[in-house]
Amino acid sequence: MSLILTHGYFIADDAIEQRIMRPYPPLGLLSISAWLDREGLDHHVVDATFLDVEGYLQRVRALRPRMLAFYVTLMTRRSVLRLIAALAGEGDGPVMVLGGPDVRHNAADYLQHGAHLLVVGEGEQTLADVARLSPEACRDPAALAAIPGLIHADAQGRPVFTGERQFVPELDELPEPARHRIDLQPYFQAWRGAHGQTSLNVSTQRGCPYKCAWCSRAVYGTSYRRRSPQQVVAELRTLVERYAPDQFWFVDDVFTINHNWLAGFAQALAAAGLRIRYECITRADRMNERVVQLLAQTGCSRVWIGAESGSQRILDAMKRQVRVEQVTAMIRAASQAGIQTGTFLMLGYPGETEADIVATERYLRQARPDLFTVTLAYPIRGTQFHDLVADQATAPPFDQGSDRDRRYPRTYGDAYYRHAVRLLTHTHAMTTAARPFGLRALVHRLAWCLSRLGMWWHRRATPQAA
Repeated sequence: MSLILTHGYFIADDAIEQRIMRPYPPLGLLSISAWLDREGLDHHVVDATFLDVEGYLQRVRALRPRMLAFYVTLMTRRSVLRLIAALAGEGDGPVMVLGGPDVRHNAADYLQHGAHLLVVGEGEQTLADVARLSPEACRDPAALAAIPGLIHADAQGRPVFTGERQFVPELDELPEPARHRIDLQPYFQAWRGAHGQTSLNVSTQRGCPYKCAWCSRAVYGTSYRRRSPQQVVAELRTLVERYAPDQFWFVDDVFTINHNWLAGFAQALAAAGLRIRYECITRADRMNERVVQLLAQTGCSRVWIGAESGSQRILDAMKRQVRVEQVTAMIRAASQAGIQTGTFLMLGYPGETEADIVATERYLRQARPDLFTVTLAYPIRGTQFHDLVADQATAPPFDQGSDRDRRYPRTYGDAYYRHAVRLLTHTHAMTTAARPFGLRALVHRLAWCLSRLGMWWHRRATPQAA
């Protein structure tokens, strides 16, 4: 009888990941596992990523857990709820504990759908306290009240919050994630098959002090804490010696937020004689020429610089606190330094018009990132964006969808945005074509014209656009 740390992500069910094939181990769960190891708490980690549902259920049932702790996101909500229903058992079934970014603002719904306890905020210390409880104590309000960072149901089924738990003040106190708890070979094999190289994810910081209106801060709030460069380099050395990955992916929200830290990271790498390749995400306002030099010096092969829109009006509405010109300049600077660049775009934000989409297209042409992603905006509970459209939004039943499925009145209809996404795709392809007047570029130019025509046609048919 033991505690199981697990999640509900199955790569076979993710059509997008099947196409791009860039899977990474569940780093958050492995960090909690390392903490539980240090506390001497018996547990297992069951990684669902490369299993099918039946194989997953067999593995979990064979361990006869007294407690199941699921990490859940809006992407895995439906899957996790189905697994909970399948594993609940009769009467003395396992205690179901859920944590992750989706639970704080959906507490009542999760408690109504089979969860017994919800861990909100940083999970290591709270889950360790819960793991020490007997199954009976897990249902005792008095015992639970002594553990901050929990939500449980009262006698009437209403959520009861035990209060915020303080964050771990120094991230250097955290042990390295317990990667040995799962089999990393399927991840490496997937990467080799799709990209001819392997990659591992690493975290150097927690939290983000920025307040973008669409971004969830359900776990770390607006805190910002970071591990020392020396400790990060020590972990990287261990991973190189043990797994020899071809590159690393730093999962941090804003990798270059602290310029002194980045300089210290460069010094620590040099002192250790360690050469790595890595990919990261950052913001243009936390970059300059010196930062670009440090990225190149420390082995950054690709940097993703958030834009979301090429319209300053929409960026201001999103509270992004960045200028379009900054993003364009920093993408160009990184490219000139030999670093591959990527950018993120979002369409359909409240108030966006075709003029804003045209501005976003212009940004793509001028910045010329090597890669880009585009998504339709969706309001996540707990964000300012959600509050802005809550009175107009509709959503499927809680266990049948997620915030990604929440609908609100956009300026134009769905068909219009399908053409707008294609427009940006063809714009990028034309702009970055090796032969601007070659056959492939000409095909994209024709497709661009058809997309523009489709936008015009469906804009005329959209009542909101009138």
